[in-house]
Amino acid sequence: MPRIGLLSDSHGRAVTTRLGVQALLAAGVDMLIHLGDVGSIEVIDELAVVQPDAPGFPGAPGSGQNVPAHLVFGNSDWDTGPLGNYAISLGIQVDHPVGRIELDRGELVFCHGHQAHVMIEALGQDVRYLCHGHTHQASDTRSGTTRIINPGALCRAHRYTVAVLDTSTDGLTFLTVPARD
Repeated sequence: MPRIGLLSDSHGRAVTTRLGVQALLAAGVDMLIHLGDVGSIEVIDELAVVQPDAPGFPGAPGSGQNVPAHLVFGNSDWDTGPLGNYAISLGIQVDHPVGRIELDRGELVFCHGHQAHVMIEALGQDVRYLCHGHTHQASDTRSGTTRIINPGALCRAHRYTVAVLDTSTDGLTFLTVPARD
């Protein structure tokens, strides 16, 4: 099962998003999911990254393949058509308004979090994980059997954060990202 890098609420801040993506890659994620309020094509550019050097072998070439990336749009993403087409052209999976990833032990559902009916539907299906952004607050809670995760935000937050979800161990780690733009 993969280690998933979660990030949200970039609001066009490409440099801060780059730092968040770099922190997630350094933590060994296999996939990236942006949970909405992308804000610009420059942020989407930061999600289209090549696998880094092999762990433990600095300078060794990575796989040369892009890290699988998914995104949904948020309530501040006004140009979803052009942004979505641009993301697709870079090989990023656009799952708007809700994405689903089958895991060995359940399903991960992700959305921005501003549409209550999407959140309620996922909770009603007893999915393993429900990941969302929107509130700009990092959180890790449960509702029944569903773990609800918000990685925090990369803009307009007291502390900028991203999160690593290890779906094989159910581990979750929040990483602080320095604000740069």
